[in-house]
Amino acid sequence: MAAEHGPTAGEYIGHHLTHLQNHPMKGVIDFSVFNLDSIFWAVLTGVIGTFFLWKAARSATSGVPGRFQAAVEILVEMVDSQAKGIIHNATSRKVVAPLALTVFVWVFLMNAMDFLPVDLIPRIWEMIYGAAGHDPHHAYMRIVPTADLSTTLGLSTSVLLVCVFYNIKIKGLGGWVHELFCAPFGAHPLLWLPNFLMQMIEFAAKTVSHGMRLFGNMYAGELLFMLIALMGGAAAMSLSGILLPIGHIIAGTLWSIFHILIVALQAFIFMMLTLVYIGQAHDAH
Repeated sequence: MAAEHGPTAGEYIGHHLTHLQNHPMKGVIDFSVFNLDSIFWAVLTGVIGTFFLWKAARSATSGVPGRFQAAVEILVEMVDSQAKGIIHNATSRKVVAPLALTVFVWVFLMNAMDFLPVDLIPRIWEMIYGAAGHDPHHAYMRIVPTADLSTTLGLSTSVLLVCVFYNIKIKGLGGWVHELFCAPFGAHPLLWLPNFLMQMIEFAAKTVSHGMRLFGNMYAGELLFMLIALMGGAAAMSLSGILLPIGHIIAGTLWSIFHILIVALQAFIFMMLTLVYIGQAHDAH
């Protein structure tokens, strides 16, 4: 009887990079297909972030703050100072500053899901999926929502809609339409079409680059953790060698430490670009 072999490196990575979907259809573009795992973990981290911010606001005191309150106050002051430096409309800041704080906390928590062991949640899901009578080999589960392009582009598209709202609110509908057709090249009728095309290209480029930057960094981080996990699996199978186990420990430790910086930095960059784009919506050309 032939021995059952585990998955190859390619099969292992492919399995971990496949989303849990409502009705997967390979090779077919279907906008009714949703990545259920990304939606679940994004909502969960959003609820957790909202809960902690609500708890900090509710327990805030005027006396000596505790460590949790002090940490939240430092975060709020940081976001507020950035908002003041970019958005000079005090009325807009009452909405935009809390929005930026929410974006930072939410993106940070979604990124931080990458700190969990690569196989922890997928293995638990495979056991649950198998116990329900399904094939555990088809139990897909990705836990980092920001490593999913649909999540990051959804976030950047939401920022675009906020920018459109403030363009209309600050400049008026007529003023914004005039800007679309008369900037950046001038108000001559022959330049209306080039101006409009340039404006549309600018909006599209901002939105796509905003989402792609976050996705690319988090996807690469997720893939590197999988490669390091494969190194550990190979180390467990090769009892004769010592270099591979040592390399696995060193690589895993260094990348985990470096990834802490990436998680926080990417959340900060996404928040800053959100403030910059909304601030640009307040500027008249």
